[in-house]
Amino acid sequence: MPEYKTFPLPDTAEGLTEAEILSWHVKPGDTVTVNQIIVEIETAKAAVELPCPWAGVVTELHVKPGQTVDVGAPILTIDVDPGGAAKPTASVNGSAPAAEAPAEEEMKPLVGYGSKTVTAKRRARKGPAVPASAAASAGTAAEAAQLTVAAAFEHHQGPVPDPEPVVPDSPAALLDLPGGYVPLAKPPVRKLAKDLGVDIRSLTGSGDSGVITRADVERAAAGPVDTPVAVVAPRGERRVPIKGVRKVTAQAMVASAFTAPHVTEFLTLDVTPMMDLRAKLKNHPDFRGVKLTPLAFCAKAIAMAVRRTPEVNSSWDEAAQEIVYKDYVHLGIAAATPRGLIVPKIRDADTLSLRELAEALDRLTTTARDGKTPPADMVNGTITITNVGVFGVDTGTPIINPGESAILAFGAIRDTPWVVDNEIKIRKVCQLALSFDHRLVDGQQGSEFLADVGALLADPALAITY
Repeated sequence: MPEYKTFPLPDTAEGLTEAEILSWHVKPGDTVTVNQIIVEIETAKAAVELPCPWAGVVTELHVKPGQTVDVGAPILTIDVDPGGAAKPTASVNGSAPAAEAPAEEEMKPLVGYGSKTVTAKRRARKGPAVPASAAASAGTAAEAAQLTVAAAFEHHQGPVPDPEPVVPDSPAALLDLPGGYVPLAKPPVRKLAKDLGVDIRSLTGSGDSGVITRADVERAAAGPVDTPVAVVAPRGERRVPIKGVRKVTAQAMVASAFTAPHVTEFLTLDVTPMMDLRAKLKNHPDFRGVKLTPLAFCAKAIAMAVRRTPEVNSSWDEAAQEIVYKDYVHLGIAAATPRGLIVPKIRDADTLSLRELAEALDRLTTTARDGKTPPADMVNGTITITNVGVFGVDTGTPIINPGESAILAFGAIRDTPWVVDNEIKIRKVCQLALSFDHRLVDGQQGSEFLADVGALLADPALAITY
């Protein structure tokens, strides 16, 4: 007989809760193989291509491009035995078979997401047990569909009592089932309704498939409006949903700004010797074919200066009430991409040579702009550079990335009048701005670190003394 498997949205990086479907690489009726790329998603961290864990025929895509899906929600159904008998009775939404899923199901993990076999166990059901064969042996299609309705409620809301024999013709009809059921809504929305004193059973959901949203609850809490007023966006406005990279970046920056006491210090310096060395190295055989940018010199200077001021490479553990000093440097590079700001990391930057740092920076920025940065490359940073100079900006007051204690803004390098040996000369001058967490880094330590970085850029020969 046909065997259907539903592919749930996996957690592609620790802690993710949702992702947006960017594009499908398959359609219903397509034959797929194990590890074939089937869909591209955008998580809070990056765009990721997901491979298929099974071979078979695609029967349905449950989500359209542009929709945001919770981790664990079904996105695709595959018939892994397409040569079997006729398909079982369809479920309420016509997308999945009505046969009861087994109590335990082994699902092989996607390639690249671990090697252990994952055993998924269904939560024990309260009330009379329903045999696994009940749907297949039901006397009518209505009885089989009713079992699927109960399973849908159990998935979204937990165990429920057996409903009256009603067969809704759409997911939104679940809201009209008798028995006082709670409509489909995420736990935070149900909690909000409880806190605001709103009876969620009285609401009509405006979300996909009739799901109750936070806005629905807030409107109900505000009370009825006597004179509805049509809201028309003024000419020239464009509204875009807050989601994906932009949403998580905003949350992280707000959390950082209101958690860590920021202090920012500035330093203006003559980097002419660094630029002269860069021009010289570009013609050196060891750097042939390497994109050697001023940012590579800044990265090297930070990795070296950290050794003398370890506080800027530490983190604050509020739960344990501990300061964690890192003996390694995972250097974050703030990168502007079409999807928003991301901060991929150069692992163990303190162990890399100038050439290796230049190569790593080139790979990292290219991958980021293409939207292909792996989620694993954007976590566990220790200190960050933001290169505002690439946009022609002199300096700024950067916000520290959560979990870190410092971030350095590297400004534009400009030809500027500068006093050298009591004479005014045109020199290559830039500005640095260091923001640091004053819980971890005192003013003296922040100043010493910034001065060390500046000295290494102003006179690269000092590196031999570190």
